[in-house]
Amino acid sequence: MKKSIFISMLLLLSMCLLAACGDSNAKKSNGNVSQEITYASTSDAAGLSPIDTNDSVSSNVTAQVYETLFIQDAETMEVKPLLAESYETPDDNTWEIKLRKGIKFHDGSPFNAEAVKYTFEQMKDPKRAAPRASLLAPISSIEVKDDYTVILKTKKPYGPMLAALSHTNAAIVSPKADKEGDINKKPVGTGPFVFEEWVEGDHITLKKNKDYWGDPAKLKKVTFKVVPETSTAISMLQTNKVQFIDNLPSDQLSRIESLKNVKVYKGKGTRVSYLGFNVEKEPFNDLKFRQAVAYGVDQEAYVNQLHGLGILNKSIIGPKIFGYDEKAKEEGYPYDQEKAKQLIEENGYKGKKITLLAANRDNYMKMAEIVQSQLNDIGLNAKIESMEWGTFLETTRKGNYEMTFLGWANSTADGSELLYPNLHSDNIDASNYSRYNNPEFDKLVDKSRESVDQDERAKELQEANLMVMKDAPWIVMEHGTVTAAYDESVKGLVVSPNGQWYLNNVSRE
Repeated sequence: MKKSIFISMLLLLSMCLLAACGDSNAKKSNGNVSQEITYASTSDAAGLSPIDTNDSVSSNVTAQVYETLFIQDAETMEVKPLLAESYETPDDNTWEIKLRKGIKFHDGSPFNAEAVKYTFEQMKDPKRAAPRASLLAPISSIEVKDDYTVILKTKKPYGPMLAALSHTNAAIVSPKADKEGDINKKPVGTGPFVFEEWVEGDHITLKKNKDYWGDPAKLKKVTFKVVPETSTAISMLQTNKVQFIDNLPSDQLSRIESLKNVKVYKGKGTRVSYLGFNVEKEPFNDLKFRQAVAYGVDQEAYVNQLHGLGILNKSIIGPKIFGYDEKAKEEGYPYDQEKAKQLIEENGYKGKKITLLAANRDNYMKMAEIVQSQLNDIGLNAKIESMEWGTFLETTRKGNYEMTFLGWANSTADGSELLYPNLHSDNIDASNYSRYNNPEFDKLVDKSRESVDQDERAKELQEANLMVMKDAPWIVMEHGTVTAAYDESVKGLVVSPNGQWYLNNVSRE
């Protein structure tokens, strides 16, 4: 009997030792997993080329693969060199930029002045129709002085030059890869992560660039997982199937904040969200109609549902953007339902059928639902059409819509680089989705870009801002906050006011 007990105890001890070993292996396995991170995206990227895309979903990926000459500090928004080493301006129309040496693209080809010249010329080529060509529009010539010096010439001074060169869409691509393949599907940059695969509609995977010229990334693998339903993404965050989400929906905020293993970040942002008209179509080309809608939309009703994740301010240039003037805050059309009904009745628009096009993302759908109800209340007959993100972008860029909901991240945090790409007539068929065309407005925006006197620029931006607010091609729905929720194991994540984040300094512990 005693011998039997002794044997049983030995067996039990052996099982415990095996379990301990199992725990040890599990910890080792978790250690490997901790070198990876999965981000849940509500939609797939439109593409992976900074030249050929212009949306935040795509730039989340491209910002990890490609790099720009300059970069904005995530806390101060101050511009500092990245692929550039230094710069000087011999005169107001010349920018001489020295480049870092010894850097290679992921395909082994050299990063040099020729690569910068090639990238910028592709951005400016009308045949390529880069959606953010406006960033480099003031540049009249791109010269290679030597292998590591590029000279940018402008016909007129360009005040926001450094801000433009820090934009993710001004990232430098491998000329070899662009000529020989499709960088919109297989990106090749100089960044801390290398493209591995894209299973469209499911995920994009990046891996650590072992030959990165700077401090190497701490993560070995990054996965961008497409999770269309936000509630599903939150459940995946809770169970550690994903470790990071951003652009948190207000109606799920309390749920997210209650998760024990999750940290939440909230900060003031540069983003503006708006209801836009296609002003080339009737009746949206009629100021009276746009005014009726402007009076009939109660932005406060939308902002109140954001639970602190949005700011009510009718100015197109927001509080975190250069050129903002507090006086513009209340210069938009006030909510006046009776005035809206009167304009609808007087101008023969009662019962007019209109379609609100919305991307199938939570924030835009919520805007659409609220605005639809409000427009029906003032006598219009509004319906909602939803569309997948990539298709939506292509549809709206071509002007195949009546009214829609869009946002602008304001990555440069500069008012000129908000008004010019979005509302200047130069950018119809590119980033001017409303197809707004006002020569007087264009002149003011041009002046704000062509001056290096920041006080003068601010005055011109305020005047342009007030003009376009009265003309109402946009109705501002809210100025956003930047948000993120991430597993407590994630360390070093910083979200800029423009919503951009980089994973090269992120680790998991």
